Amino acid sequence: MASTDTPGVMTGKPLIESDRVEGTTVYDQKGESLGSIKRLMIEKMSGKVAYAVMSFGGFLGMGEDEYTIPWNKLTYDTGLGGYRSDITEDQLRGSPDFYRENEDYEWSDRQRERELHDYWRVPYYWGI
Repeated sequence: MASTDTPGVMTGKPLIESDRVEGTTVYDQKGESLGSIKRLMIEKMSGKVAYAVMSFGGFLGMGEDEYTIPWNKLTYDTGLGGYRSDITEDQLRGSPDFYRENEDYEWSDRQRERELHDYWRVPYYWGI
């Protein structure tokens, strides 16, 4: 995702390396840190980023929880040097489990992906 100062107007480089996205802070609408991006989930066939798995809470990497956020919930903010989102801490805590440490996660379960997108009220990345 390219950086933008104004929606639809790109500044800087059009591409970014995945390892530069990992660890980037995610901020709420007030500019307060919610957590950081731990990994990206990329659709193999299209190459589109579908999700950001975000770490939240804990201290020095210990006791962190992971939450899966649809990629289109994040917008890069050049002023913050991180991603801004309208999600809240309460929404994160109440979001569906969909990450590696969850015993029953299954990335190929389209119904679970629908539930995740419906929870976040965003369009499905795969279209309809």
